[in-house]
Amino acid sequence: MVTALPPDSPTVASRRLHAARALWRVLAARAGRLAASAHQTWRRSLQLRVVTITLVASSLLVGGFAYLIADKITSILLESAETDVRLRLQHGSDYAGKQFRTFNQPQEAQFQDTLDGTVNYLAGGDPTQTNGVVVAITGTGIIARTSPATDVGPLISPQLRASVAAGNVAHQIDTGTLGGRRTKYLVYGSPVPTNFGQVELYYVVPLDRQDAAARDARATVVATGVALVLLLGLLAALVTRLVVTPVRVAARTAQRLSAGLLDQRMVVNGEDDLALLAASFNQMATNLQRQILRLEEMSRLQRRFTSDVSHELRTPLTTVRMAADLIFAERDGFDPAVARSAELLQAELDRFEELLTDLLEISRFDAGFAMLDAEPTDLVPVVHRVTERLAGLAERVGVTIELDLPDPPVIAEVDPRRVERVLRNLVGNAVEHGEAKPVLITLGVDQNAVAITVRDHGVGLKPGEEKLVFNRFWRADPSRARQTGGTGLGLSISLEDARLHGGWLEAWGAPGKGAQFRLTLPARAGDRLTTSPLRLVPADAPLPFGGPRDGGLLAIGPGSDGALAIGPAESGDRAQVTS
Repeated sequence: MVTALPPDSPTVASRRLHAARALWRVLAARAGRLAASAHQTWRRSLQLRVVTITLVASSLLVGGFAYLIADKITSILLESAETDVRLRLQHGSDYAGKQFRTFNQPQEAQFQDTLDGTVNYLAGGDPTQTNGVVVAITGTGIIARTSPATDVGPLISPQLRASVAAGNVAHQIDTGTLGGRRTKYLVYGSPVPTNFGQVELYYVVPLDRQDAAARDARATVVATGVALVLLLGLLAALVTRLVVTPVRVAARTAQRLSAGLLDQRMVVNGEDDLALLAASFNQMATNLQRQILRLEEMSRLQRRFTSDVSHELRTPLTTVRMAADLIFAERDGFDPAVARSAELLQAELDRFEELLTDLLEISRFDAGFAMLDAEPTDLVPVVHRVTERLAGLAERVGVTIELDLPDPPVIAEVDPRRVERVLRNLVGNAVEHGEAKPVLITLGVDQNAVAITVRDHGVGLKPGEEKLVFNRFWRADPSRARQTGGTGLGLSISLEDARLHGGWLEAWGAPGKGAQFRLTLPARAGDRLTTSPLRLVPADAPLPFGGPRDGGLLAIGPGSDGALAIGPAESGDRAQVTS
């Protein structure tokens, strides 16, 4: 058995309230989308803004002008009606006074006939009288007379009657109904001099024709104003279009040029300023195309030269290497000076061979031939191999390498050769610039990425050097002797290796406080990085500007696209890349 709920039950009321709230949310969401769309259109369209501003400004100006004109026309019509009524009232008062002057009492014979004749004459005897005018005469002891016969009492206010009774000529404008029609009336009253009591003469003049004329004038002014505003809006749209269209064409052409379509040009029409703009733009595009092609050719020749030289030097280097190895193996039988020369020759040949290898690697990156051989790799053994290979150098310069590695394996799809080369460069630089202080290597991992930081406490980096540290052959101190005999290309190649993985290689440093480099790689090859498991700025970094350590510390270094990366120092935060 189903029981229907009464309409006023709490359950029905709650359902209605829920439905009303849902409807309100839908309407609010639609209104928000429309407002956002309108705001976006307003921001993007210069033509819309100019036309809208023109319409609003012209509407205010024309509207104010139309109001003034309509008000002036209405005032002129009213003043004309008042002037006409005052003249008629003066004439009627003089005429009535002459007619009533022969009577000493209103009860005399022939007075009522004279009163009726006077009212009728004032109402219609004058050929210039306006149709619809009502004349009324009243006073103490006199039966009021009107022509035409109608009740004008509601239109004569007590204030007007009192003013006329006091001997003044007064008037008022009121709306009332006479003869079955409701309209606005101008009521003028004047006292009439007689030999007996007070006599008052009233003219009740309808203002319907004046109101109609004023309405027609207002309608004409409004229609003219609307037409003028629309015309101004149309002219603004046309003029703006003439200006905006070439700008839009220039913007589209510039976008095509930036996309690599260097043969795009604007159409030049006429000889005006816009034509000059198009001609100048085309000339600029031609010069840019010529310069870009020249730079591309120079870059291609430079890359080819580097690659060819590196390959060509391989053959003589192999011969020199064989001879140097033979001399180095027999150095014990030489004089001490010759033996030392053999050792120096061997060391410089090793550095020369590393330089050639790095040059070839750089040329492959420049030519776009570098390939990623990614495979699931445990990064913990990779870190151990790097530290073991650099342990001798660290012991020689008095630097202790400390490891902070997780216990379980850290598996990521990476190219182990390239990752090991990156870590070797980072740890080698940290050892070289560590100033005999410990170097800390930290490995972190989350669901989407792995990160390795290398922290030293040496000379650090000066402000602005974070942008230069990854440049080729750049050295913070040119007078500083290299402990590792590096080539100056290690960090540049490391940055390219990180980019090839789709990862980030970033730097932080402070003068006298050391430096920290962070390598972040996606856990799965091809994934896009959004955060890093480790923060770039170390926890013991100096506070910026003396502020509190609340997560507002900024990390500065090259981002994944080579631009300067600036971001928060909190763990897991990705530095925002800004040009």
